[in-house]
Amino acid sequence: MLAYDYGKNLGLAYQLIDDVLDFTGTTASLGKPSLLDIRHGIVIAPILFAMEEFPQLRTVVDRGFDGPVNVDLALEYLGKSNEIQRARELASQHAKLVAVAIESLPESDDEDVQRSRRALIDITHRVITRNK
Repeated sequence: MLAYDYGKNLGLAYQLIDDVLDFTGTTASLGKPSLLDIRHGIVIAPILFAMEEFPQLRTVVDRGFDGPVNVDLALEYLGKSNEIQRARELASQHAKLVAVAIESLPESDDEDVQRSRRALIDITHRVITRNK
């Protein structure tokens, strides 16, 4: 169960940061065009959160299923909110749950085990702090 908790929360943190980077990253840093998900009508975390505050944003995003999304209008709503930060904070909460899972593993004096634990924590840190 600890390995499951680790993987689940690391994956959620990764996806949340990926969603943030879709708005804050560049085409060069992402390896794909920025805002690609929203252009395709994919509702990612910051937009989902912003729709809670601005229900009318749902109409803007739903248009992506019938044609192009008005990205400028979606970004306008997102700019009025703090949802990118909210997604980052949720990613950090999942990273803390990752740390809890690692810390709950049985103690060991074996250096390989300790090195592996540090590596698992390092992976989590890299996921949260990545900007590319």
